[in-house]
Amino acid sequence: MANISAYQYDSPKAVFDLIDHQFSLNETTLVDLTKAFLAEFKVGLDNYGKPMAMIPSFVTGVPDGTETGTFLALDLGGTNLRVCEVVLNGDKTFSLVQQKYRVSETLKSGEATALFDYLADSVDAFLTTHATTDYTSPTDDPTAAPANDVFLGLTFSFPVEQTALGAGKILTWTKGFSAKNAIGNDVVQLLQDAFNRKHMHVKCVALVNDTVGALLSRAYTAGGCIAGAIFGTGTNGAYIEKVEKITKLKGSAAAARGGHMVVNTEWGAFNNSRSHLPSTPFDNAIDRLSINPKFQAFEKFISGMYLGEIVRNVMLSLVDATPQALLFGGKSTTGLNKHYGIDTSFMSAVEEAWIGDKSSDPKDFEAPAFHEDYSKEALSEKVAAKLEDIRSVITQFLEFSRSDVSLKDAAIVRWLCSLVARRAALLSGVAVATVLIQTEYATLRGEHTPIHDIDGRLGVGVDGSLIEHYPNFQRILRESLQCLVGEDVEKRVEIGLAKDGSGVGAALCALMALKTSS
Repeated sequence: MANISAYQYDSPKAVFDLIDHQFSLNETTLVDLTKAFLAEFKVGLDNYGKPMAMIPSFVTGVPDGTETGTFLALDLGGTNLRVCEVVLNGDKTFSLVQQKYRVSETLKSGEATALFDYLADSVDAFLTTHATTDYTSPTDDPTAAPANDVFLGLTFSFPVEQTALGAGKILTWTKGFSAKNAIGNDVVQLLQDAFNRKHMHVKCVALVNDTVGALLSRAYTAGGCIAGAIFGTGTNGAYIEKVEKITKLKGSAAAARGGHMVVNTEWGAFNNSRSHLPSTPFDNAIDRLSINPKFQAFEKFISGMYLGEIVRNVMLSLVDATPQALLFGGKSTTGLNKHYGIDTSFMSAVEEAWIGDKSSDPKDFEAPAFHEDYSKEALSEKVAAKLEDIRSVITQFLEFSRSDVSLKDAAIVRWLCSLVARRAALLSGVAVATVLIQTEYATLRGEHTPIHDIDGRLGVGVDGSLIEHYPNFQRILRESLQCLVGEDVEKRVEIGLAKDGSGVGAALCALMALKTSS
């Protein structure tokens, strides 16, 4: 069943024009969104408890690639958790052994003690079956810790109010988690309690968000980085901020020390009021039926968890259109009818079938002329072949009979996928541009604030399936950057994958924690 009302129309063209208008973003909208983003940055830096939390990480140094040590890292952020053994070699390289463990829906929504006991059990299993090296403290001081302690950094990809490098209270769950009796508690202590209950010699000494981890990991392997970002199942960003701008730290020891600190923005919660985000009825349906209505608004526009569901909703509205169906002849399937029955891998497969190995042309994103003849005879051989490939993707993913999917249907689905993905990539560029402007490496289009380091490289460490695998996602993100901060700045932005960022970043934080305490 469709989650929103279907279209009733006099002109099919008017329906497609409306969809095109709803999902398209012009330059004025992108600029306005960036201004709103900057305003929420300031509110979050000035105050605790705001949706854009701007969480101080208490990470005050950025690696340069010379760091050494062997650590465990535990990464919890989605369907799977990872336990990693990370060896920092001190030459901008590292070695990593990892094992994934699945987190069941029962654990996600059950008691917090059960979830954290499972995390501890997974670490225990890893140490038993996968660990390859002895764990030693990187400090030469033998009194720093018991010789048999194993040091662990925790990557926790949920909003946390961090109070120290190794402490932070859980603010809220996201990404399908809702474990009971966790919110308001120190996540490091919850994990340490689980280790202690099992009499394990594992010490959780550092807490890091995955975006902070991406920044640190990229800095370690590239010799510098100003920001980290995740564009995958969820989205978030972190960047290096002047401590003096984090005014909510006023009166603290961190404020007295000054300098710089990595801030975890939690930008997935940008504009929860939706006063600026270009919401469509499809976006409103996504939010209304989510487990966290009215929260994580920005994330629901751009993250991999939601894009397929947006496309599914639009497709169903066309299937149910009257007086005549505008897609699949009015037929549907179990997968198309199922809530979250389509994921982003379907969209990616459709896009890949259309563009092949080449970058797409801007014309690929124009609304197709659906009143035209879509018979094989009327199409060029190249276009017909591409639409046939998309037809195969649709039948494979959605279990349609091939006879139920016309070439016009394939063209419509291709267009919908590119519309939704393009909007997500443009909005992602808004978030990155905001960081560049906030850190005074760029100015917003039409403004003339002085900027510094005008010739330097601007490193951004990224991770996530969208930025790594989705066709043209990074190209369109850069298109947004060019619009907002200009081509000269955009060319200086070096977007590099921070592979294993959550694991390596957690290890680097564990190292920082031990150096600080020694």
